[in-house]
Amino acid sequence: MFDIQEELKKLPGKPGVYLMHDEKDEIIYVGKAISLKNRVRQYFQTSRNKGLKIEQMVTHIARFEYIVTDSELEALVLECNLIKEHRPKYNTMLMDDKTYPFIKVTVDEPYPRVMMARRMAKDKAKYFGPYTSAGAVKDTIELLRKLYQLRSCSRRLPKDIGKERPCLNYHIHQCKAPCQGYLSQEEYRASIQKALQFLNGSYEEVLKDLQQKMEAASEALEFEKAIEYRELIGSVQKIAQKQKITDTAGDDRDILAMAVEEEDAVVQVFFVRGGRLIGRDHFYLKVAKEETSSEILSSFLKQFYAGTPYIPSELMLPEEVEDQEVIEEWLSARRGHKVHLRVPKRGSKEKLVELAAKNAKMVLDTDKERLKREEGRTIGAVKELEKILGLKGIVRMEAYDISNTSGFASVGSMVVYEKGKPKRNDYRKFRIKSVQGPDDYASMEEVLTRRFTHGLKEKEEGKGTGRFTAFPDLILMDGGRGQVNIALGVLEQLGLAIPVCGMVKDDSHRTRGLYYQNEELPIDRNSECFKLITRIQDEAHRFAITFHRQLRSQGQVHSILDDIPGVGPARRKDLMRPFENLEAIRNATVEELKELPSMNEKAARDIYNFFH
Repeated sequence: MFDIQEELKKLPGKPGVYLMHDEKDEIIYVGKAISLKNRVRQYFQTSRNKGLKIEQMVTHIARFEYIVTDSELEALVLECNLIKEHRPKYNTMLMDDKTYPFIKVTVDEPYPRVMMARRMAKDKAKYFGPYTSAGAVKDTIELLRKLYQLRSCSRRLPKDIGKERPCLNYHIHQCKAPCQGYLSQEEYRASIQKALQFLNGSYEEVLKDLQQKMEAASEALEFEKAIEYRELIGSVQKIAQKQKITDTAGDDRDILAMAVEEEDAVVQVFFVRGGRLIGRDHFYLKVAKEETSSEILSSFLKQFYAGTPYIPSELMLPEEVEDQEVIEEWLSARRGHKVHLRVPKRGSKEKLVELAAKNAKMVLDTDKERLKREEGRTIGAVKELEKILGLKGIVRMEAYDISNTSGFASVGSMVVYEKGKPKRNDYRKFRIKSVQGPDDYASMEEVLTRRFTHGLKEKEEGKGTGRFTAFPDLILMDGGRGQVNIALGVLEQLGLAIPVCGMVKDDSHRTRGLYYQNEELPIDRNSECFKLITRIQDEAHRFAITFHRQLRSQGQVHSILDDIPGVGPARRKDLMRPFENLEAIRNATVEELKELPSMNEKAARDIYNFFH
């Protein structure tokens, strides 16, 4: 039994991170402290005014644990990682988990390529961005390839020059085929240099050049070519217009501001790179009513910049934030250079912060109704379900389904919904091992037994974040009495007490009610709860069928690959990893096949010849 008052006496006066657990042993709050002894004790002192959120949280604390660190900076880093991993209920949470793409130019290669990258690697390539729109990145890359006829292939040049025929891009005049040696390395790199200038914002020269080419083609009555140049001019102008000058200093900075209304907050971020506004984005946070704007901004900075791949040298804020010095130190360590948090008081920078604040307010006002509707579809629907079943505190729900074709390759699916939303990282697939033929009950029994046995084993081993550690507050079965009894039997055998509800269907295979505690409960077909149940049912079914199709297609590919001379288990696995399907293997070149770890020249040619 955990004695909170006794454990409080053992707390060290050192920096670290503390984790609060509820009666289900779930982490409900993560915090950091310069002195664990002083900070954690404050939660349990009745004389202190802690605020509504903290007071409510304290009533749910069953135990706490702590991790001692060497410094406050280490504590901040650990706090960020734990919040991101556990998403505790009482922490101010960033609702969006967005990633931003870069444009990568492989200048370290003899014949460089321009491509999209999801993160900034520590290599010798040049990176531009991050950009807020993957579509804009793709458009820009496509435009650069058309303008400067750059290669998009992954051939190793100059080593592979002349080994294969030029691809389609050469024939449609979108690549000058350096793979054939049709232009020198110097000529190709001159085109790359122009592309780099374009990415740095020099549009005037390319626009002037395209204008001259369009006029020349028009005078020569080559109207199709003139139209192509005109379209390219339009594309360049469109991209140039998006990247307006905002700062003559040419620095990289993010400009942040926010709007708050009750328990909803929106943070607006303007991304300025090289003095140009390359994009903006907004982020939703769930906050407590008594939280200050400084506390909310501090939480946002720690969560957002723990995950973003690029940190600029300067962050412009509307006000100073909690832990400002230690956040600056942490960001500087992540960036590798000094990062400043500044609050501009006058001039153009202050106006940009004001503009960001206006945008945040506008987004919050516009999306208020949408947020309410979304809450009705998710949390509201879960509350309706709680009312129907007479339960409380449903956060995590798991639903299961079985898929097979006449008993062949039976599979099970487990889908997870938290607070009415799918949690796809927690979805799991099962290949049925112990059941022969189309026995859905026996297959379901195997799936549930394996799922909860794994979970219990992980808990015994102290794995707080194992693949099966988190247990549901409610299990939803795709069927009535039979499926529910299977689940209850498994849980009883394993000594678990988890509510199980069946989703009963009518003769047309549509949900007509819920089966719970030996009783069929009616459900309003027009309610948000009914729509949520239907979505969960469809998702479990979709996930099972997708996995089953995947296994069937793999089975077909394997049977064909077995017929190729010299292809054994190792080479068969190597072929299945990079190629999505049989068609992709069929279309692969000898050079692409040779790249595989277990492949040599002869084996690659044998595979190629087999399909051709």
